[in-house]
Amino acid sequence: MSKVAIEGNSSGTGTFTIASPNSNTNHTLDLPDASGVIDRLNRAGNVLQVVQGSTSTAVTNSTNVAADTGLSASITPSSASNKILVLVTHSGCNKSSGGTQSGVTINLVRGATTILTNAGYAVSYTGTNLQLITNISFAYLDSPSTTSSTTYKTQFKNNSNTASVTVQIDSNNTSTITLLEIAA
Repeated sequence: MSKVAIEGNSSGTGTFTIASPNSNTNHTLDLPDASGVIDRLNRAGNVLQVVQGSTSTAVTNSTNVAADTGLSASITPSSASNKILVLVTHSGCNKSSGGTQSGVTINLVRGATTILTNAGYAVSYTGTNLQLITNISFAYLDSPSTTSSTTYKTQFKNNSNTASVTVQIDSNNTSTITLLEIAA
């Protein structure tokens, strides 16, 4: 049977206490079979939580006014100083035939505030009347400075207002938004 040894530091004067929570359940803490330091959950740079949203519902916009894509996710940061890493993949971005200058433009929105404009600018642009279906992915590191539930979503528009544009053009195209809380 292996042994567990707790060794104090002869240079230190503080007292470290190992305390258990108020629980009626037995728990086991498995230590790694390696030397090193056990990481703190809230150490700067650690991922504290992950939330994901997705949609495969087609949405069309025939204007150059931003409209919701149907893609969103909400996260509640544990500290106002933490950051949120937003990862977006929009699938099935389409410019319909007609409108040579048309393309899909995607914005990232926190709450009601656009925080990243033209994350994808003129996606599916061909410079011709040809239809083009494509995907776009982007990342953004945000500092929401809150501990309240925060919703991130994407909006899209036609960059030139000369033809309709669509995201998630059919049910085979699923768009995702992933939110990672990063400890400050």
